[in-house]
Amino acid sequence: MEDEVTRLLGGRYRLERRIAMGGAAEVWRGRDEMLGRTVAVKVMHGDADDPATPDDLVFAEARAVAALAHPNVAEVFDVGVCPPLRYIVMEFADGRTLAQHLRAGALDWRIAVRVCAEVSAALAAAHVAGLVHRDVKPANVILTPYGAKVLDFGISVLAGSDDRLADGTITGTPAFMAPERFRGLPAAPATDMYALGVLLYLCLTGRLPFPPPPRNGDVIAPPALLPVRLPAIPDLPAEVADVCLSCLDPEPDPRPTSFAAALLLAEAADARVHLPPLAALPEDEEPTSPWTSAAAEAPTDIGDTVRDGAAARLEEHSRIAAGRHRAD
Repeated sequence: MEDEVTRLLGGRYRLERRIAMGGAAEVWRGRDEMLGRTVAVKVMHGDADDPATPDDLVFAEARAVAALAHPNVAEVFDVGVCPPLRYIVMEFADGRTLAQHLRAGALDWRIAVRVCAEVSAALAAAHVAGLVHRDVKPANVILTPYGAKVLDFGISVLAGSDDRLADGTITGTPAFMAPERFRGLPAAPATDMYALGVLLYLCLTGRLPFPPPPRNGDVIAPPALLPVRLPAIPDLPAEVADVCLSCLDPEPDPRPTSFAAALLLAEAADARVHLPPLAALPEDEEPTSPWTSAAAEAPTDIGDTVRDGAAARLEEHSRIAAGRHRAD
């Protein structure tokens, strides 16, 4: 890329400084010379003439994210090919990643809850569009003066699709991957909600809820489903702990939806979040619970991880919050 630094991509986007690098792409801070603004330019690895990576696959991320149009998702401005490169031009999220903030330890619970409410709202927009992020983690959340921004929808997939690679492996960060993913089940919104639970637990306590998944050679084992409990956190509302522990349920059905979690967490932190509208319901019909009946049948072998009555309290809070949202 060194010879690209001095050139304009598409005659318009000047690459200034590389700010991130991954296996599939690298991200540069750049400048849109036409509009005179700072942008983030994601440059894909690989040759633009390589038929193994056709443009429709490379730009799937741009189309998916552009369709979300959510304040907690980094906006996509443009896509292009400048042989031999493909690139996506995005909003430059000016701030530090959540991973950088967490190096100093746990966040104040109000900040932690507000950040995770905004992350959940971003996921709600994706889930309504039928997308699953698959890699919710601190490095993919940037805290800006205007709120949290969820990054890297580059590995997002349609919910329920078989997303295993050719060799059968699954994509994601092991410490944030839901147990069912290790059993070969496809990515679903509940997959993201497990990751949100890990994220919230980490923000509140400064540590992961489970030991990092061990490796057996090249095979990554699923997380040990040991009982977890949040340590005492002064003034932390009970519903926050309920949301966190429900997201960490080893089974996907009892986990809250992104919509409900965003509303509950925002209410606890006295914050507002942007959510997609509820599906149209008859005026005389009450919003249904985001939990299935399986919530009442949560496994008992996780001991103190789920409080007595947690599912009932969550259901009641979510119905109230959803009713308020629909009234707005």
